[in-house]
Amino acid sequence: MFLTIRAKKVALCLLVCVIAVTLGVTVSMVARAAYIEPSNGLTVVLDAGHGGIDGGVVGVNTSTPEAEINLAITKSLKHFLSEKGYNVVLTRKNSDGLYGLFSKSKKLDDMKKRKEIIEEAKPDLMVSIHQNFFPRANQRGAQVFYAPGSEIGEEIANSMQKVLNANLEASKRSPQEGDYYILRCSEYPSILIECGFLSNAEDEKLLLQATYQEKVAYTIFCGIELLLADKNNEVN
Repeated sequence: MFLTIRAKKVALCLLVCVIAVTLGVTVSMVARAAYIEPSNGLTVVLDAGHGGIDGGVVGVNTSTPEAEINLAITKSLKHFLSEKGYNVVLTRKNSDGLYGLFSKSKKLDDMKKRKEIIEEAKPDLMVSIHQNFFPRANQRGAQVFYAPGSEIGEEIANSMQKVLNANLEASKRSPQEGDYYILRCSEYPSILIECGFLSNAEDEKLLLQATYQEKVAYTIFCGIELLLADKNNEVN
């Protein structure tokens, strides 16, 4: 089985993240104190959702497109993972979409390119970063999605959701199946994380803050460390 997640490991990971938040240690301070470790032989693909002509959903008050927030969180997450020795591959590195200038099917070409990058990287884990939107403005918090029928996806989504719920504001949600192309396009373990609801004014305000974006990134980083702990031990 891909993962062997023990209760003690989950508790320890949650404790470490919660202590960092409780003591007021910002992610920026953690980053400055960190050093780059030797490669651990593990590859993670980070997919910043949307981009180019497709901005995704927009903030209820500021109309900020989620594509912008997705990329900021993804870049911060890449920083944390790279410093711990992970080989990190990004599907989207800037605000552009993944399609040619004269593409007639930009969305389709964009998704095909993401699939190509994932399959070429052969990752131990693929994480797609998004922001949520719902007609009822009272919905808040981060939520993890996995491909329908995927046992591995459900397992890693459950583990990641526990870390998010323990550390992010108003995140008390449950993981769900999501029939998203990015989750179905390859055989590699994959999850999609909606980091908050841009349809909720409180979530939107937080998600526009660089410090909170880093906090989200660091929390996801903690979750990835937990998910790949057994594989990391095998490599080392």
